[in-house]
Amino acid sequence: MSGRPGRADGAGTARGEDGAAPRPAGAPAPRPEDAAVPRPARAARPVPERVTRRLVLRAFTEADREPFAALNADPEVTRHLQGPLSRERSDAFVDRIAACWSERGYGLWALERRDTGEFLGYTGLWPADFLPGGPGVEVGWRLARPAWGQGYAPEAAREALRFGFSEVGLAEIVSFTPAVNTASLRVMAKIGLVRDASRDFDHPRVDRAAYPDLVRHLVHALDAPTWRAGADDSG
Repeated sequence: MSGRPGRADGAGTARGEDGAAPRPAGAPAPRPEDAAVPRPARAARPVPERVTRRLVLRAFTEADREPFAALNADPEVTRHLQGPLSRERSDAFVDRIAACWSERGYGLWALERRDTGEFLGYTGLWPADFLPGGPGVEVGWRLARPAWGQGYAPEAAREALRFGFSEVGLAEIVSFTPAVNTASLRVMAKIGLVRDASRDFDHPRVDRAAYPDLVRHLVHALDAPTWRAGADDSG
C-alpha cells in the first residue's frame, strides 16, 4: 500500500501521491500511508466484496483498525517499509483507503480467512502517480506475520488483478519493490507480472540516508491482453 518501499509476502509496497509541504531537516520521509488520496464530495461508493478459495476480500471495518495497527507496528512486517507506523498514521491510512475506493472505484481490501474470520492484512490496487514514466496502478499486499508463507498474498493478488482488468478496465497493472525484498519479488512472479528493467526507478519517497537499500525499485508489469490470454488458457 504495499509507500514505504518494498513488500514482503506480508510487507507492503511503496506508493502514494504525497503533495505534502517540504519536510524540515531531520523529519522522517513521507510514506504512502501519509499520501493524499482525494476525498470525494459525493456519498461513498460501496466497496465490492470478493471471495477466493480461502479468503474474503472486503471493506475495512472499525474492528479492523486495531489488528491493522498491530500489523503496521511490527518491525519485521515493516522491514522494507521505512519502519513501523504509529496508531494515528495507521488509522489515517484506513481512512485514505476508503477515500480511494470512493474516488477511483478501486483500492485496498481487508483480507479475512473464510474459515475463521481472522483479519490477515490487505491486498488490492493503489494509485502510483509518482512513476517516472507516468501514473500507474499498483497491485500490493501487506500481511501479518502469522499469515506469511501460506500463499495468501498471491491468492488474493490474483483476484485483485482480475478485478482491475475485468471490472475496472485497466490497461496495465504494475508492482515494484526493492531488490532486497525477495519474498515480494517471488509473489510478483507467481501472479504473472514480468520484470521490466527499463522502468526501474529510485523511489522519491524513500529516505536515502536512512534506508539506502530501499531506494532503487524493480518494476514488474502485466498488461490486459497478456492477462486475458493467461486467463483463457487457465480456464
